[in-house]
Amino acid sequence: MSRDLKRKLSSRKFWAAVAGFVTPILLAFGAADSLAARVTALIMSGGAVIAYILGEGMVDAEHTVGDDENKVK
Repeated sequence: MSRDLKRKLSSRKFWAAVAGFVTPILLAFGAADSLAARVTALIMSGGAVIAYILGEGMVDAEHTVGDDENKVK
């Protein structure tokens, strides 16, 4: 996965934009307010999990690279 894509998927602003895009579309097509709220909550919680996983993965990868450079050969 490209670093730029990882950065975008780990952005809270990106997930807020996705929720802000999906919610009005649901309401425009006649979905109930409660359904729109549930979908928005699902998007934001899923985004938080994805951001955490990608962020931790990038930190772990950074430590792995640093460990390889510090090994005595």
